[in-house]
Amino acid sequence: MAENTTRQAPSPPSPPPSSSSGFSGERQILRFTPFQSSVDEGFWRRLSSLKLDTLGLDQSPIPITGFYAPCSHPQVPNPLKLMAESLPDDPREQSTSSQLVIGNRNKCPVPGTLYNTNTLEGFHSLDKDALLKMEAKKIFDDIISGKADEDCSVLSRFLLISFADLKKWTFHHWFAFPALSLDPPATFVNIQPASKVLIPQETKSLAMACNEWRNSNITAGVPFFFVFISSNAHVTIRPLKDWEAFHRDGEKLLFGFYDPCNLPSYPGWPLRNFLAFICLRLRMEKIQFLCYRERRGLADMDLSLVGEALVLLPQDWKDPLSVPKAVGWDPKPKLINLAASMDPKRLAVSAADLNLKLMRWRTLPSLDINILSSVKCLLLGAGTLGCQVARMLMAWGIRKITLLDSGRVAMSNPVRQSLYTLEDCLNGGELKAVAAAKSLMTIFPAVEAEGIKLAIPMPGHPVPAQESGNVLKDCELLQSLIASHDVVFLLTDTRESRWLPTLFCANENKIAITAALGFDSYLVMRHGSGPAPVSSDMQNTTSSSTDKTGVVNSTVTQMHKKSTKNEDRGQRLGCYFCNDVVAPIDSTSNRTLDQQCTVTRPGLAPIASSLAVELLVGLLHHPKGINAPGEISSFIVGSSDRPLGILPHQIRGSLPQFSQLTLLGYSSKSCTACSDAVVSEYRRKGMEFVLQAINQPAYLEDLTGLTELMKSVNSVTLDWDEDTDESGANLND
Repeated sequence: MAENTTRQAPSPPSPPPSSSSGFSGERQILRFTPFQSSVDEGFWRRLSSLKLDTLGLDQSPIPITGFYAPCSHPQVPNPLKLMAESLPDDPREQSTSSQLVIGNRNKCPVPGTLYNTNTLEGFHSLDKDALLKMEAKKIFDDIISGKADEDCSVLSRFLLISFADLKKWTFHHWFAFPALSLDPPATFVNIQPASKVLIPQETKSLAMACNEWRNSNITAGVPFFFVFISSNAHVTIRPLKDWEAFHRDGEKLLFGFYDPCNLPSYPGWPLRNFLAFICLRLRMEKIQFLCYRERRGLADMDLSLVGEALVLLPQDWKDPLSVPKAVGWDPKPKLINLAASMDPKRLAVSAADLNLKLMRWRTLPSLDINILSSVKCLLLGAGTLGCQVARMLMAWGIRKITLLDSGRVAMSNPVRQSLYTLEDCLNGGELKAVAAAKSLMTIFPAVEAEGIKLAIPMPGHPVPAQESGNVLKDCELLQSLIASHDVVFLLTDTRESRWLPTLFCANENKIAITAALGFDSYLVMRHGSGPAPVSSDMQNTTSSSTDKTGVVNSTVTQMHKKSTKNEDRGQRLGCYFCNDVVAPIDSTSNRTLDQQCTVTRPGLAPIASSLAVELLVGLLHHPKGINAPGEISSFIVGSSDRPLGILPHQIRGSLPQFSQLTLLGYSSKSCTACSDAVVSEYRRKGMEFVLQAINQPAYLEDLTGLTELMKSVNSVTLDWDEDTDESGANLND
């Protein structure tokens, strides 16, 4: 059988002696000083994070905790404060009842409810009267059921409605401190300092008892209590639940509470519901109360007040199912703007992440912002493609970007390459990679951008013997950079400049994405994984520079290395060179100016760059990572398990026809960059192999079997005989 939650009220006590009460005169209506509120900036920051990362569009009420303490200065009241810790870690896991933190002498916890709306219109259209009545009913029920005896903080329950404009960092909010309305209202004779109402011995004993109560770890945060004063002036303070056990006839009784008010003639707002509690639970009409206040952390009997009130039980309160009338809304809502006071860098980070976090509310709940923010991207080439790719990466929340280029900013660059200005072209031109990195940090100070000057050694561009040492150093630096990054974008102007990075990426099993432009067409593709997982021995041999520089593989790199098991790899996708039948050679010598420069329609670079970055984001969210199979357009858009869409291998587009194709190609056994033969030879011979391939491109053709393949193709002759028709088709087939 369920236990009856309505406890029987104790029999009314004898009225306290009035010989020393110090009161006389005509009774007046008792008035209360409204509760003041103070919201710390950390509360709004915490609410913003919860809204973006956890709540989304959920407008369910959130249990929060406010804090207040007794007034401690005669000129300044103590407000109810909200801080970052006032909000729960995850509101969706909270029960409907308030879960208060443990209080201390300076932070007495009070339960509250927050309604945060999605729109400003929703904030203004909330039914404030209904919300106030609902909270007042909770207080009334807690008194009737006896819950307030055990947890008296519920008597100060509060309400907050808000709208957080996360784009402007402005917060509309409105407080309510529900107070049950007594009808008729409470009256009083007089309110005076405790030191004037009580005799000196009582005053001294009360101050000592209050200090002991406030210094106890158990009772410091309990804001309502009973004060018993014996005939010999000894004072005892007890919590509300101990009423029946400690009350003795003949004792003077004060109902004490922590008073946040500082005014010398008015009690603070918490007394309103305390009087309702006394009226409902104890059935008392004549009540002496103590407005407890402090000075410098100690009880101050000159600042604390003692008053006597007359309270009559409203007729409708005799029904426990009644809904009492209540007051308590602040006169008007408040608006706070944090943008002006925020650190510009922090504000920029917040604004940059806002779009990504809003994506997760409806469209992309599976978007992993942590992966995006931690991935390290290496951009080979800081020209038209490099500038656009860097901007797109920042828009997706990628913060670690390294740019590599050997050129300087020319006068023709700024109009096409979005990270440069005229200032970068003066005095011979700033180094492109360095200028691009500076520009990125100017646009977004939180980005970790670095520019490195480096010319990529290329097959078909022989190296003089006296320069071989420097070239090998460049090769080793490039290999080290690729090993220390998670993703490599190949964005250079020439075909041969992509060969060495492709080889290093295949060896390290790094994500490599190529973007290449023609005059009016483009190619975007992701390279497949390397020919085999890198063993620990091989890794020690070919990646020693990584260990020397202290580079630790990021979460993204570890994730992709874990996806190199044979059962996950399947058939490898091809790289940029897999369809070639010749080794990469010098493509710039003996060319006219328009052939040496990347002459393209201006719209191509932004399109190709955007597709390259979108391809990366899809790849980072695929469970197989670098080994994700290539997909074509058969994927159904809007699938819940693939919200980002298909993950193609190659994307080829044409501007004249405004067309785009998704293609699929697998790795070639004769590829000069990622085949088993080439990667194995590199792992065996190291930089010696690289130098030989640079000086003798035909060496790659011999190694991969392309030389024999071309010989066999050239040796094929057609034998035209009489068994053919006019079209030349062989009728014997």
